[in-house]
Amino acid sequence: MDYLSRISGPKDTHGLSERELALLAGEIREVILSCVSKVGGHLAPSLGTVELTVALHSMLDSPRDKIIWDVGHQCYAHKIITGRACEFASIRQYGGLSGFPCRFESEHDIVGTGHASTSISYGLGLVEAARLAGASEGHVVCVIGDGALSGGVAFEAMNQAGHLRTPLVVILNDNQMSIKPNVGAISLYLNRIRLDPTLSKLREEIERGVLRIPGIGTRAYSLGKDVKESMKALLVPGMLFEELGFAYIGVVDGHDIHALRKSVGQALETKRPVLVHVKTIKGKGYEPAEARPDDFHGIGPFHIGNGVTKNGSNGTTYTEAFGRAILRAAREDERVVAVTAAMTQGTGLEPFEREFPDRLYDVGIAEEHAVVFAAGLALGGMRPVVAVYSTFLQRAFDMLVQDIALQRLPIVFAVDRAGIVGDDGPTHHGVFDLSYLRMIPDMVVMAPSSQEQLHHMVYTALRQDGPVALRYPRGLAARYTEPAELVEIPIGRGEVLEEGADVALVGIGTGVGIAREAGKLMRAQGVVPTLVDARFAKPLDTDLLDRLAGTHALIVTVEENVLAGGFGSAVLEHFAGTGVRVQRVGLPDRFVPHGARARLLADVGLTARDVAAAAIGVRTGAVQIS
Repeated sequence: MDYLSRISGPKDTHGLSERELALLAGEIREVILSCVSKVGGHLAPSLGTVELTVALHSMLDSPRDKIIWDVGHQCYAHKIITGRACEFASIRQYGGLSGFPCRFESEHDIVGTGHASTSISYGLGLVEAARLAGASEGHVVCVIGDGALSGGVAFEAMNQAGHLRTPLVVILNDNQMSIKPNVGAISLYLNRIRLDPTLSKLREEIERGVLRIPGIGTRAYSLGKDVKESMKALLVPGMLFEELGFAYIGVVDGHDIHALRKSVGQALETKRPVLVHVKTIKGKGYEPAEARPDDFHGIGPFHIGNGVTKNGSNGTTYTEAFGRAILRAAREDERVVAVTAAMTQGTGLEPFEREFPDRLYDVGIAEEHAVVFAAGLALGGMRPVVAVYSTFLQRAFDMLVQDIALQRLPIVFAVDRAGIVGDDGPTHHGVFDLSYLRMIPDMVVMAPSSQEQLHHMVYTALRQDGPVALRYPRGLAARYTEPAELVEIPIGRGEVLEEGADVALVGIGTGVGIAREAGKLMRAQGVVPTLVDARFAKPLDTDLLDRLAGTHALIVTVEENVLAGGFGSAVLEHFAGTGVRVQRVGLPDRFVPHGARARLLADVGLTARDVAAAAIGVRTGAVQIS
């Protein structure tokens, strides 16, 4: 029987038996696998949470009861159950479903969670808001997993929840992974709980023992689930969570519908914070994903039969070029160390890890700690390179100011995924980094326009006495030859690539390539612009800008960053009050949705055609300076 066709919303799962729920889970897993194999997505995390999702919705009344997914990429089965099965093939495609929970997409997506470790804070706030409003109805369940528990904000929230004794259910989806296997003391602790064969037997004996207590055993068991769980926690490793004020239930087989429903039911009855420790297999049900969960964490289209990706890159990405550059630097200088927050593979550090395992630090999903840890390394004489996605570095802004720039520490921030990243959408677009980095005193901010230039910039950055941020895009693979000799680029100096007249196109990072193509279009219309690679957003090459202003009627800046506070704003600030005409082309003051990068750039007006039209329009007076 086709059970999924009968599910138009979560309530349709309520009348199904556990056997039928298990069959439904199998159908959902097939849909996820079929769709993601065609369009790509976060396959392994969502395959691991299918039974958990089915069990939760079979017991809860969403959206009256609220489920918060953390990390959000575990939510594919949730989307299918909550009325979006027919649209699921559009996931992460332009105009289609988001790859993460999105509160503007469905009433069942309580919050948008593209990053990690925030669910318990959200949940605690929701429960307390309901209490203050006098509303006693509805449960809040936070599903935290895929490495998210390593984020410090999760423990900050647990600390407060335990203090308030707020009736909140936290489900720890323990798949031993974030993208690669989890690291740190918390991971080792969970391994001990999960793997010790004596603990399950001990828990069962304690449960039977509570029942046998003369006079109160049956009453304690039936009326005081929190008492029973507290007694168990005194004698088993769940004590860590008990000390934080949470009753502990676990370890539960995350692929056993009956066990999940029983444990969740106990948690929902407990009038205090409860943590349900669920063990799942990342990539469950698809052998290639189970065998290589890191490769299938986020993957492009692939062949279901063998798991081989369909679209290999034709050339070298910026991420791969960075990996080669830092490896070369580490061979030449034993002080060079790399720091990443659960993104060894995503930031191109796997070759570095293989050759210098003792000089690679994966701190887990803990960007704030990663930055301050790097500060300690720098104070100790090392030359740390923090490899991080642009949108994740936002979490550590205070540390960049207080602990790095104010101390003038020589740390290199390799800021990957700068600009529009495509299918992952607004939670992952790295479109603010030029703005938030440029405002920090003593921070050098540079952006390569090619993979070759990235090598020279890594070499340059590691020779500075203060902090340097080096931002570059996702993908954009190209064939290139690694420079035989590296040169130190003068700090704050741009480069004229093509001499022209009347109009100067000044690009930074990917903006250089867009400006170059715009120049070709302009020349076809009889306008020969000067093409400049700014290379630095801070410090600006003011000498070059002044020279351009003296010989050109218009300067057009091109950047893949929001215009507010970005590179173009820096140029405007320099020329404020001088009468120099500057036209900025960049990203608008709004969040850009998900979709193919080229389509999104066209939508926001950041293409070669847009740049050429703006330049010629301003030059002829048809377009006003914006």
